[in-house]
Amino acid sequence: MSEAAQPDVIVIGAGVVGLSSALALQARGKTVTVLDREGPAAGASAGNAGAFAFTDILPLASPGLMRKAPRWLLDPLGPLTVPPSYALRIAPWMLRVARACSPARVEAATTAQTALMDLSKAELEPFLAATGTLSMLRRDGNLEVYESDAEWRASLSGWDARERHGIAFRHMRADEMAEVQPGLSPRFVRGTFTPGWFSIADPKDYVLALAERFRADGGRIERGEALRLRPDASGVTVEGAGLRATEVVVAAGAFSHRLAATIGERVPLETERGYNTTLPANAFDLRTQVTFGGHGFVVTRLASGIRVGGAVELGGLQLKPNFKRSTAMLAKAESFLPGLRTEGGRQWMGFRPSLPDSLPAIGFARGSRRVVHAFGHGHLGLTQSAGTARIVADLLTGRTPPVDLAPFSPQRFA
Repeated sequence: MSEAAQPDVIVIGAGVVGLSSALALQARGKTVTVLDREGPAAGASAGNAGAFAFTDILPLASPGLMRKAPRWLLDPLGPLTVPPSYALRIAPWMLRVARACSPARVEAATTAQTALMDLSKAELEPFLAATGTLSMLRRDGNLEVYESDAEWRASLSGWDARERHGIAFRHMRADEMAEVQPGLSPRFVRGTFTPGWFSIADPKDYVLALAERFRADGGRIERGEALRLRPDASGVTVEGAGLRATEVVVAAGAFSHRLAATIGERVPLETERGYNTTLPANAFDLRTQVTFGGHGFVVTRLASGIRVGGAVELGGLQLKPNFKRSTAMLAKAESFLPGLRTEGGRQWMGFRPSLPDSLPAIGFARGSRRVVHAFGHGHLGLTQSAGTARIVADLLTGRTPPVDLAPFSPQRFA
């Protein structure tokens, strides 16, 4: 790239976090190029459940996870699994997760997550309006369902934590749940409805719309692979892609830690492989997102159809997809929603970039303030995209971000 064409910022990653950050920087007057191996919305940003889950302030790394994990791990098609061939490799990461489950760390992570959620919610609608995507926002709520009074009671401490942070919800019995979402199996005797749960009409369409807006405002999207970062006194060279800019944002999802490692940053990112099946839009009369927390998946209504997905397979980036997991979730969904028509579905697997304490890495690189990290959002990339974009734009324009970034420091695991 010629010196004259060199952008102010290269954002590596054309998913929802990368493109949101690129647009926020563009709005601050920066010239921006987005670099991605495959182009916009090619990864987890295309296949997620489409939820802005602002009420999900509780970290996945929690005592509750440790209680459930042994039972879940015994089921190779259950909510949480580790393929035997990957078990030794992921053991150090799992040990970090276990350490993050102490009450003090869970409380600190919840406080930090709440701050980022509050920022992301406050930034969302202005961001959607500015990018011409506000019409894609939905406010259908979320219904989490339970198969027994005991399962519901076990969830109450989490709801108490949400209540302390001002999150509205309503506990329900079966007859009340039927008014919100008809057609649930009678096996679900309790539920909790969260009205302040937003979603997007379709996550892939949303990210493609952001890409279109970014280009329309003068941004460039290049296809190529970033192999190494070389920061120096005047800028950053992205080796492999042959690009250079004054500053770089690393928002490459599950591949981000590899780039971070090229500048001496050791970030323990692992890949939660998520699975789903998207059924035709008439597969079920779905009126709200339904979360089957005890089974680790959700059913959500999108413009592209009814999506049944979730669960966690800790299997890295190289193993082939095991679509038996999608099939198993779909079979459960059919029994949980007896009227669900399961024919004509499209299966998908994608990589969620996750850190042991359930918080993303957002902040300057250790060795250069010309590199900003913005990755590791796990299940919450879409949810936290607008807030992360605000922080990235603040960092690269000399402003103080509105939240304390210490809990999100990329160096916190060193």
